[in-house]
Amino acid sequence: MKIAIVHDYLTQNGGAEKTLEAIHEVFPDAPIYTSIFNPSALPPYFGQWDIRTSFLQKISYARTHHQPFLPLYPFSFLSFDLEDYDLVISFSSGFCHGIRVNKNTIHINYCMTPPRFLWDQERYLERETLGPFARLAIRPLLYSLKKWDAASVNGVDHFLSISRAVESRIERFYHRQVEAVLYPPVDVERFHHTSEPGEYYLIVSRLVPYKKVDLAVRAFNQLGLPLLIAGTGRDMEPLKGMAKANIKFLGWVDDEGLSGLYANCKALIFPGEEDFGIVPVEAQASGRPVVAYAAGGALETVTEGVTGTFFKEPVPEALAEAVVRIDDLSFDPVAIRSHAEKFDTKVFKSNLMEIVSRLTTGRFTPSGTA
Repeated sequence: MKIAIVHDYLTQNGGAEKTLEAIHEVFPDAPIYTSIFNPSALPPYFGQWDIRTSFLQKISYARTHHQPFLPLYPFSFLSFDLEDYDLVISFSSGFCHGIRVNKNTIHINYCMTPPRFLWDQERYLERETLGPFARLAIRPLLYSLKKWDAASVNGVDHFLSISRAVESRIERFYHRQVEAVLYPPVDVERFHHTSEPGEYYLIVSRLVPYKKVDLAVRAFNQLGLPLLIAGTGRDMEPLKGMAKANIKFLGWVDDEGLSGLYANCKALIFPGEEDFGIVPVEAQASGRPVVAYAAGGALETVTEGVTGTFFKEPVPEALAEAVVRIDDLSFDPVAIRSHAEKFDTKVFKSNLMEIVSRLTTGRFTPSGTA
């Protein structure tokens, strides 16, 4: 089969890009179509892939500031000619599922989420630093893009989702059934556990409003327990300003450093709501329990009393109570890591190949790394 992969944009290195890397390993000969590619923001080996960009790539400012070009993204994907492909796999949280394909082409969309800025506008606008005039001006644009998005899914033959939470969103917004839930990959082998963890609690996160790190800071201000926060973002200085001396900000930490932080923490704190959430799985791969907000993907990756515990109200008092409660629970690091292995990269690749083979009635024969 002649196969193409389509991705929204390649301008940062996060969980989506790690998932794209695993997809590319299953389909190593497939070109990747994307709106913008910023090589300096990604590992060097991305530059060795066959990455094909849209007309937006010619605008140098767009490679580092993609948000202002929001109205142009649908056109950037409509500009691609994918008529010759037998199979197209789009991997999206934005607009790339709107690409045009031949009527005989099988189009599988692996959906991270229907675009939040279109389908959950109020919450999205709340977390953005926009003035009243900008909020008023952007609404007609978002309304128009939402109409386009709702119509564009007619070109998708099969939907996959990254979690059951996203599956329900696809059914609610797009009125489409999901063929399968395919959890994103986590490189479990990169992590290890120790028999005697340290006394600190850990957060690994970008420091932006929707991650709710401020909630954890307020909770640990009350508790007085040691909390280490690994990550950077625009909320760094405000968070530092509200934190007491028991809370330390580590900034950016490399993979090796993160592995050690996970292995030696008392528990991971996960205060926000994510569609899936790779960080809790990484902590569990390190044999460490998770204190998570009871919403979104955490409900599918954390097992109450076995690999962690939940707090149900997004308030500091509820999180603080859960941290106290976790001290009374006993956790088996081996059992926690065993649970994390269900989300390993090898499992992801195997499941992806099985799903694609089924949806293409066996025409797909894998040739990449399994």
